[in-house]
Amino acid sequence: MTFPLLALICVAALLGPLLALPRTWHVPVVIGELVAGILIGRSGLRLVDPGEPTFTFLADLGFALIMFVAGSHVPVRDQNIRSALGSGAARVVLVTAAAAAVGIAVAALFGTGHAPLYVVLLASSSAALVLPIVGSRSLKGPNVLAMTAQVAIADTLAIVALPLALNPATAGRAALGSLAVLASAAALFFLLHKAEQKGHRRRVHEVSEQREFALELRIQLAVLFALAGLAVWSHVSIMLAGFAFGLAVAAVGEPRRLAHQLFALTEGFLGPLFFLWLGSSLDLRELSTEPNMILLGLVLGFGAIGVHSLTRLLGLPLPLGVLSASQLGVPIAAATIGIQQNLLAPGEPAALVLGALVTMAATTLVSARRRLSTG
Repeated sequence: MTFPLLALICVAALLGPLLALPRTWHVPVVIGELVAGILIGRSGLRLVDPGEPTFTFLADLGFALIMFVAGSHVPVRDQNIRSALGSGAARVVLVTAAAAAVGIAVAALFGTGHAPLYVVLLASSSAALVLPIVGSRSLKGPNVLAMTAQVAIADTLAIVALPLALNPATAGRAALGSLAVLASAAALFFLLHKAEQKGHRRRVHEVSEQREFALELRIQLAVLFALAGLAVWSHVSIMLAGFAFGLAVAAVGEPRRLAHQLFALTEGFLGPLFFLWLGSSLDLRELSTEPNMILLGLVLGFGAIGVHSLTRLLGLPLPLGVLSASQLGVPIAAATIGIQQNLLAPGEPAALVLGALVTMAATTLVSARRRLSTG
């Protein structure tokens, strides 16, 4: 990795904001970043090598931070969301049952043997995508609360289940590693909660703000990277480490200044770098030799929309059901881990990303409607 190459990556990542700039397009920033990676990576001009160690390590840092931010977006402290957990959980059960049937059928149809993975993908949701839409559209009401609870539960469960589903042969080891990461995150929550109650966090915040030390950011990054190190050591994806620590911080309450600092670090540099690395890692030429993988991606995308739309049977308006099908973190994580550990067939990582893009396109169309029915 050289400075000119790093400058090229940063310039290429600007395609994300450029495509997202026209408000009428409703294009998520991540789409442009993935496209930029595809253009300069294995599928395009081959200007960057996604296997280069420094590039890969920086992408891992971005991955950990993205999952941390996603976890911190889950509204675990919202009393209204807690009151809607029952109806949200019921919809998760319905969606998961339908996803199991569809996922098994899809794996049998395409002969990939990845039924557990497809079930997790089909049942998953993305709090990082859905919650900003809910906030920006000022969506309110019991159905919105229930949908938000459903998304939060589905996102959390899918991220915990993904490492087990990706490689069932090592599920036992992955389960132990996951338990170690989750137990560490729980212990961190209790430490943070105690520090908040005793006023330690407030004093650190005041000193940091007055002296411009950025102490909270430094401490959070140290803890996050230590937890990521535990995940790597215990053969678990850093995805779970980042998300679990994000949940712990969200449960205590993330200081606004720290949120702004993390936003700048993640969205300004390491996050775009990760998505550009992922795009550069995808070899779309494999789709030309494996056209069935294009069909697989479309089936997974429309299948996710279909199983989430079944929540209409439990009283959720169809537009909110489509909105809850929006996916990002889980399919991206599956593609990333699959590439790093060679767990997926040629073209399959691109198929997983294509499926996520289908759900994001549906969400974009639904959220662009002037009147989004919430019941």
